[in-house]
This record gives sequence, C-alpha cells and structure tokens, in this order.
Amino acid sequence: MRAEADEARILDAWQANAPAWERAVREERIESRRLVTDQAIVDAVLARSPRTVIDVGCGEGWLARALAAQGVQVIGVDVVPALVESARAKGGGAFRVLSYEDIAAGALRERADIVVCNFSLLGGASVDALLAAVPGLLAPGGRLIVQTVHPLMAAEPYADGWREGSWIGCGEGFGEAAPWYFRTLGGWVSAFERAGLGLRDLVEPLHPHTGRPASVIFIAGARQGNGDEQASRRSVSRHRT
Repeated sequence: MRAEADEARILDAWQANAPAWERAVREERIESRRLVTDQAIVDAVLARSPRTVIDVGCGEGWLARALAAQGVQVIGVDVVPALVESARAKGGGAFRVLSYEDIAAGALRERADIVVCNFSLLGGASVDALLAAVPGLLAPGGRLIVQTVHPLMAAEPYADGWREGSWIGCGEGFGEAAPWYFRTLGGWVSAFERAGLGLRDLVEPLHPHTGRPASVIFIAGARQGNGDEQASRRSVSRHRT
C-alpha cells in the first residue's frame, strides 16, 4: 500500500538527511524559522508556564535547549539516532530514541504539562496513533501544542492526502525529501477529536515580509473523561498548569 510505503520513506529520508538538517538548524538557514516560527513555538509553550515538557520529534534539540534556558524540564524524543545523539551532546534535556509507534504502544511512561510537536507530524496513520497516545502523556490540565505548515500555503488540491516533500530553502547537502501527509484545517480538528483531544486555541504566526501565515499552531487538551481519568488512575506527581 502506498500509505505504508510513504510512512517508511519518511523515516528513510530523515535518517539519510540528519547531518544536513542539523547544519541547516545550527546555521539558521531557514528564513521562516529564523524570522517567525522558532520564536512562535517557544512563545506558545512558555505562555502556559509549564514546569515539564515532552518534545516529540525533537530533532537536534534546539527547542529543548530554548525551553531549558527558561527553567523548563524537557524530555525530547526522536526516531533518528543521529539527531538524538546531537541533542544529548548539546544538553538541555533528557533525550531518547523512540518512534511514534513506540510511543503509541506505551514506551513513554512520563507525563508533562505540555506535549509539543514542532513541524514533526508528517505521517498519516503514524500521527493518528501518536495523537491517540497524547492524552495519556498529559498531566491534568495539560496541553498538546502542534506547529505545522499552514494549510493555506500548501499546493492544491485542498484535501487530506499524501504530498511529495521538498528541502527548498534549507540549504545544500540534502538528498531525497520525505513525503508528508497534508491535512486541511478540518482534517486536523478531526484528527484531534478522534484522539480524544479538543481544540482550545489556534494561532497563525504571520511572516513579517509577506503578511501571510508562516505556520499554524494548534493548542488542544484532553476531553473530559479521557486524559484526566487516565491521570487519576496513575500514581504520578502533580504539575502546575
């Protein structure tokens, strides 16, 4: 099936392009990140004054370091060992190699005030499975914060489905790009609802030069009787939210 093949291609592409991606982040090659989206996700997380954060798809750990500098305790997870090794070398959190399938199967036992996914939700079924596990990762009153490509910026058709990826704007040194599963705004809301998450807020950071959305940030919480019930059944320390 194409969907399964595309899910596998995502992992293959990120494994192969990890060194190039680390350089692109370190050298701040990506304009939209430099001008808008990096600060936007930091602000979105810190606005909730979390003590603890789980960074899903943490890459080389830049967000974990930014949050740690503000006194936040961060666990970063990523499926690419080379990126996790880089994150560990730079510090700022506790980093682990875990796939979304691992998390969906319960391999991550910790809970946090915030689960953040910064441009890291690329798949179809793998992301749906991950989202279903998120209520169990949130402390009572916790929030999921997702930053992703704004649907307005994607090529037609405006319909959920697989698209070919691109490294344009990331600099040199990249090989084959990972495909990604495009979701409309309605598609995202439906995915959250299926996972037992309700949308609480939506932010659209604007590019300072074009005035168009550079991304969209979704803030969701577990619906009553889902994550909070799971929380009450576990022996965990309470976190301030």
